[in-house]
Amino acid sequence: QVQLVESGGGLVQAGGSLRLSCTASGLSFNRYGMGWFRQAPGKEREGVSCFTWTGNTYYADSVKGRFTISRDVAKNTLYLQMNSLKPEDTAMYYCAAGLGNDYNEYFGLRPLEPYEYNYWGQGTQVTVSD
Repeated sequence: QVQLVESGGGLVQAGGSLRLSCTASGLSFNRYGMGWFRQAPGKEREGVSCFTWTGNTYYADSVKGRFTISRDVAKNTLYLQMNSLKPEDTAMYYCAAGLGNDYNEYFGLRPLEPYEYNYWGQGTQVTVSD
């Protein structure tokens, strides 16, 4: 049974930092794509960053240069370092696992789209105050 457990969320002032963690069990961590998504109230879930199964990383334009995704394969743990946080980063953040295909427009493969992922954690709340 696949389980994804997020931690590290909290309340932070604008300009501050947080590091999210996601510990995975029940899957071969380095054979899946792993990603971070977020959903703010009244908005659709959106991709933030991910690793594909090939090890490539992708970032949403809104977080490039501020967020960094990393992983510790030995610990089956995925991380998201979030710096220079803004109030618009406020959301529930979710960890997800899936096939992890690299971007391919011809085949419609988009690694930051939620439909690419099969397994989801319960989420951790991030709130950024201004």
